[in-house]
Amino acid sequence: MLLAVDIGNTNIVFGVFAQDRLLHTFRAAASRERTADEYGVLLRELLALRGLDRKSLSAAVVASVVPPLTDVVARAVRLACARDPIVVGPGVKTGMPVLYENPKEVGADRIVNSVAAYHRMGRSVIVVDFGTATTFDCVSSKGEYQGGVIVPGVQVSLDGLLLHAAKLSRVEIAEPPRVMGRNTVHALQSGIVHGYASLVDGLIDKLRKEVGESACIATGGLAPLITKHTERVNEVDLDLTLHGLRLIFERNSQ
Repeated sequence: MLLAVDIGNTNIVFGVFAQDRLLHTFRAAASRERTADEYGVLLRELLALRGLDRKSLSAAVVASVVPPLTDVVARAVRLACARDPIVVGPGVKTGMPVLYENPKEVGADRIVNSVAAYHRMGRSVIVVDFGTATTFDCVSSKGEYQGGVIVPGVQVSLDGLLLHAAKLSRVEIAEPPRVMGRNTVHALQSGIVHGYASLVDGLIDKLRKEVGESACIATGGLAPLITKHTERVNEVDLDLTLHGLRLIFERNSQ
């Protein structure tokens, strides 16, 4: 079985594959304070909670957007599973040409998502990832990574507003009863949900004018909530990044 690890700014997501089938997922907080030993113990415990024998893991692949955690988690995988992981980065075959002015500036997660989305859709596609940042990534009909857009994430935007608006209080990120709020909680929720839904649709329209007609797939924890109110997103896949990691692992194992 394959262990896929997606290291984000907020969470580390683990996936266990049997060939192309995703059997289990679990996550942990992305803490820079933890050591490789601590993450190793945590990984062993998470595997045990799913009834998985660590010896059944034959390989591992890691993608990270948090450089200080990349080596720490890679060492943790070695400690917990006795496997040397493939770390997505320079020298790793993705099968996707990157047309960014400086390819090294593109986050590994964005390339991994793009690989998975193109493999799934088989055509030009825009990937929307609702993470710490909300990112839009464009892939051509030839499977080339073209570029994209980075927007402050939903939670980051809300936190920033609350930091600077003394009379506003924290609210649950949830669907309000209607677009027009009749109290402050619903007004904030509408701004979050419907505001971001409109932002997504608007940016997709603008991107399609530049790159041509494209499918659109969304991922990230808030994707189901936000895309429920969009008109341009075709599909939602919360495990898109993990599937991209599996594909990249396979391309480097042939």
